[in-house]
This record gives sequence, structure tokens and C-alpha cells, in this order.
Amino acid sequence: MTDTLKTISPVDGRVYVERALETPAGIDRALDSARAAQRGWGSLPLSDRCRILSKAVDAFVAKANDIAVEITWQMGRPIRHSPGEIRGFEERARYMLNIAPEALAAVQPGDKAGFQRQIKRVPLGLIVVVAPWNYPYLTAVNAVLPALIAGNAVVLKASHQTPLCAERFLEAFASAGVPAGVFQYLHLSHANTARLMGDSRVANVCFTGSVSGGRAVVEATAAGFATSGLELGGKDPAYVRADANLAHAIDTLTDGAFYNAGQSCCGIKRIYVAASRYEEFVAGVVDLTKKYRLGSPLDPETTIGPVVRTSAADAVRSQVREAIAHGARQLIDEAGFAASARGTPYLAPQVLVDVDHSMAIMREETFGPAVGIMKVASDEEAVRLMNDSEFGLTAAIFSADAARAETLGDALETGTVFLNRCDYLDPALAWTGVKNSGRGCTLSRVGFEQLTRPKSYHFRTTL
Repeated sequence: MTDTLKTISPVDGRVYVERALETPAGIDRALDSARAAQRGWGSLPLSDRCRILSKAVDAFVAKANDIAVEITWQMGRPIRHSPGEIRGFEERARYMLNIAPEALAAVQPGDKAGFQRQIKRVPLGLIVVVAPWNYPYLTAVNAVLPALIAGNAVVLKASHQTPLCAERFLEAFASAGVPAGVFQYLHLSHANTARLMGDSRVANVCFTGSVSGGRAVVEATAAGFATSGLELGGKDPAYVRADANLAHAIDTLTDGAFYNAGQSCCGIKRIYVAASRYEEFVAGVVDLTKKYRLGSPLDPETTIGPVVRTSAADAVRSQVREAIAHGARQLIDEAGFAASARGTPYLAPQVLVDVDHSMAIMREETFGPAVGIMKVASDEEAVRLMNDSEFGLTAAIFSADAARAETLGDALETGTVFLNRCDYLDPALAWTGVKNSGRGCTLSRVGFEQLTRPKSYHFRTTL
């Protein structure tokens, strides 16, 4: 009997998608066809690849309404927010297509009499992309599109929570004329995912997921010597300085903490506030949080939907309880959110104060709608606490002083520093993390370097 995946929708607890899992023999067929197809795809002029892929983006965006509804059913994001993922997908895809000619141009080291020298960027070959469920298109597009633009073949393994996303990718690519075998998806068990990543035909693995998942990728790829890029999550901090525009900070950071029900690797999980602004800031966040509407994500009035599954809600509640047991205070009464109920994935947002770094809520990743807020006495204390983490994905500073913010940013151990914003990926900038947030990068022209290899040409032209 063939093993299957079943996607349980957090909306109502029913099976929304059921698919057969691929067998080892199917993996072999996919890898063989990808390798064969990549040779022709990689030999096409870059302009031809970009033209075809631009048509694929057009085809994908044309189905935006249907895709948004599928996102909501699969992982629970409110329908009023799901279309934003398609807009983000398009922004990133079009940017990478536009910069490709410059980013992939040969490097010219300078004139040397009697010689022609250059460094070309050539495709790695076969790229495996392992994408998560929380932003199934935004995370995947970061690697899938640049890999194909650069001339690689791609095999996508989507989360079992969002399998339709892989199928939508293939639909768009096929309709645009991407040759068969150049892009494929596989629905796989954990064991067969490891088998795929460890195969010697695979050149690179792009993985987004947990720290434990990242360790499993490193272990699996060692078998075949594939390189890997890892985005492994975060515990992203924000610092509100005394000179910040407080109203803007309250609006931005509340949204950064609770958008997508807090299920974002770069969402705001801990906030440090200058002592002179602390009380006002906390009062503003609490007031705004109470205005959120928790309910069915299919309702256009809902502003916060369920987390992905009941066990995820239970994990957040456990962190909150542990913090309270050690002296924290919760400022949001869960009873004020009628849809919130234990034993379901519907979870009210929570704001905690009187927290410190002895508590899991301030140290461990929180993949749900809960945020801790601490008072700090100085910039130096804020930086020390922001760096006191095993993660280093993003950090946000709210201040009227850009020069001071840059100085503080230089001291932060993180891949991205924001000023007066948070929780956003600019496709022109490298998306990267440090410490347990991962290694490598996607997006920007730097992202192409992870998906190609340098090839040097050293020609002596005079004898």
C-alpha cells in the first residue's frame, strides 16, 4: 500500500489534501530526468530563460485568487492577508529576473597584455529546495526562481501542510514552456527526503525550517557532498529608543509580532524599550492587540487566524505558563477572544511583561502570537540583550537617529538590521542569518552566488 500525506486544515480540522508519497524508484526517475533536462536548459541564453520564467510568473499571478484561498485552507492565514503572499512572490521573482543579466555577467579582472581573462558564473546543476508551510511561496521563490534563472534544474519538496503550493509552481512553469524535467516536485516522507538530499546527483540543498531540521540537512548532504543554504528561524528582537516615533513603533511592532499568527521566522518575538517610553509603549501595544479579531480565516473581517495545528498552540501556551510561573505578567485576557479555545489551534495573542532572559519566552523560538516586552536603561543594555540569543536573523531599531542606529546595528549579531520597520524581505538585499539562524543567503545579486559556481577562463592570446 502506498504511503500518503494528509493535510489537516487548521480552519476546521478536516483533511483538505491527500496525496501519495513518492517511492525511492520515483526519486531516481526524477533525478535522472532533472539531470538530463538541465543540460539543455543551462545551455539556453540567459535572455531566453528569463523570458520563459517571466511568462511563468504571469501565469502564477493570474491564478492569485484561487491560490490565496488554498493558502488559507492549508495553513490558516486570514483570507484578507493571503493575497499578500502572491504579491510578495511577484515582487521577488520580478526583481531577480531584472537583475539577472548584471548579477550573472562574467567578472572581468582587468586588462593584461597578451591574455584574455574572465570568471563566468555557471550553474551548479541540480538544486533541491525544501520549503516550509508558514510562507510556502515566499520562502520557495527565494531559491526556486534564481536557481532556474541561473540555469539549474530544481526539485521542490514542499511541506506536507502545503502540498498544493508545489503543484501550483509546476502548473505555472509548464504553461510558460519550461521544459519537462527542469522543474519537478516530490511529495516525500522524512526518510526519502534525506535520501534525496544525500544523492550524489544533487549539487545543492536550499532548506528553510527548524534548527533540528538544519542539522538533519547537514548530515544528509554529507553523503553526496552537496552544499547547502539553511534558514533556520529566529527569536527576532526590537529596540524602541527614547527618541522613537512611538505611535509608529506601536503599530509596526504589534503587527510584526502577530501577523500570520506570529508564525514567521523573522517576526518580532521580544521587544526592549527605553525606560522613559516603556509604560506608554506597553499600553499602546495592549490597546492595539485587544482590537485584533480572532476567528475563521475565511471571514474577511478576521485579522488573526488559527496557528497551524493544536500542538503548536499548546507549545505557545506552555511558554506563557512557564513565564508566568517565574514572575511574568500576561496583559491580554484570553477570554476576550471568543474563538480562542484549548484543544484547538485558535489561540489569542498574548503580551507579557516582567519577563527576563531566564524564561523560555525570551530565549526559545516562539512560533505563535506571543511577545515579551522588557524595559532597558541604555543602548548598551539593549544591544547586550538583543545579542543574548542563539539566533541571529533580524533585529529592528526604532529611532529618529539613523547614524546612531547604524552604530548599534554594527554591534548586533544578526543577518539584517531594520530601522523603523520589521518583518520584511527586500529582494535587493541579501537574506541571511548568523548563529543558529543558518548560513548562506538568498535574494539580491549575492543570492545568485549560492546557486552558481565560478569558472575561470585564462587564455594566452599572443605567443
